Amino acid sequence: MKKKILFALIALSMTMAAQAQYYRLETPFTAGKYFVGASLTGLNLNYSGASDLSFGVQAQAGFMVDDNVLLYANVGYDNNGKASDAFSLGAGGRYYIEQNGIFLGLNANYVHIDPNYNDVMPGVEVGYAFFLSRTVTIEPAVYYNQSLKNHSDYSEFGLKVGFGIYL
Repeated sequence: MKKKILFALIALSMTMAAQAQYYRLETPFTAGKYFVGASLTGLNLNYSGASDLSFGVQAQAGFMVDDNVLLYANVGYDNNGKASDAFSLGAGGRYYIEQNGIFLGLNANYVHIDPNYNDVMPGVEVGYAFFLSRTVTIEPAVYYNQSLKNHSDYSEFGLKVGFGIYL
């Protein structure tokens, strides 16, 4: 009986993996597609000298200007433990490695923390686009944002989990 259950679980997992692979192969990152996404950032897994607890949300919208190349704009909100709430507005780009769904990203954000502190923060990210269907992805990523004004307190390294739709 245990062998039958184990075999059924293995067959189910292989079917799900094959279906996800099929969707990924059928949905290449081709020029002319639109992208809309949202993500949760921080998740108390980032490190920054100015904050203990960090939780943020981010919205993105973009366009595939060439195969595997996405340009996007984003807006975000971060709630930090020690510092005031932060609002950000920025732009960035991603390059997708089509064979495996990994993406490499560069961005720059204008960050407003309080009336006395504004900063420009360039950043990098590495993530994975896991297709749930032909157009919907879950995109976990690791990111680093560099503060140009106060490196020790406001630069951050963290994890974000995103949700994307490619139209």
